[in-house]
Amino acid sequence: MDELRDQAITLRHQGLSKREIAARLGLRSTGSLTPLLAGEPPAAWTKRPNAKDDLRTQARALRTAGKTYDEIVAELGVAKSSVSLWVRDLPKPTTSPERARRMAEARWAPHRREQALRRRATTLVAQAEVGRLSDRELFLIGVGLYWSEGSKSKPHAVREIVAFINSDPDMITVYLAWLRLLGVERERLRFSVQIHESADVTAAERYWAELTGAEPAQFGKTTLKKHNPRTVRKNVGDGYRGCLIVRVLNGADLYRRIEGWWTGIVLGVDRAS
Repeated sequence: MDELRDQAITLRHQGLSKREIAARLGLRSTGSLTPLLAGEPPAAWTKRPNAKDDLRTQARALRTAGKTYDEIVAELGVAKSSVSLWVRDLPKPTTSPERARRMAEARWAPHRREQALRRRATTLVAQAEVGRLSDRELFLIGVGLYWSEGSKSKPHAVREIVAFINSDPDMITVYLAWLRLLGVERERLRFSVQIHESADVTAAERYWAELTGAEPAQFGKTTLKKHNPRTVRKNVGDGYRGCLIVRVLNGADLYRRIEGWWTGIVLGVDRAS
């Protein structure tokens, strides 16, 4: 029996099929070879081709190239369980910070799109709720706007001047509309830019001049802020235009009125409560 098994195994190693081995050994059927060839794999050419062999090869190549399971599934269109079976013996790829960032971005992109749509819808509804402002509404908004962002006199330093500074072009636009409502003549306005010296100063000056429609003579000298390399600033790039200061000449009386208007608003709120 051992001699017959040795002969069968030798023929198997030579690449013969069970039918051919049975014929060589004079056996009536291939069934009697089962115990003789136990543990011996069949010859490669006798295997039937598997439709997934090519996918398995591709999956292993992608894994070797550093792809994740999810990326392989998306590229080959196969089940994640199949991918795991095919490549689990391969080392897990290392993920660079940039690759991790891209993966996180792709994972959160649908959620961010949904949030952006909700945000936009809410903004449009809120915008419609405001509608066109009456003169009184603009008047009250302007008073609050100035008292929040404008220059204010102090008991220890009495300076009754009207000066408003902001980097938001919409805030500047609303403030200028408020001054027009108050009857402040265009000729009384003076403008100046404050900006970091590392920015595009010329482009910023041109931007504010176009926004305000002011004459060149109404613009004073731009104030440049020293650049500190140790400070990490977020306000950089083409969208950074510094701040615009809007001053009203001979504004002492106007300042006193603004102060009084604000006090009236505060008292009005107190009475309402």
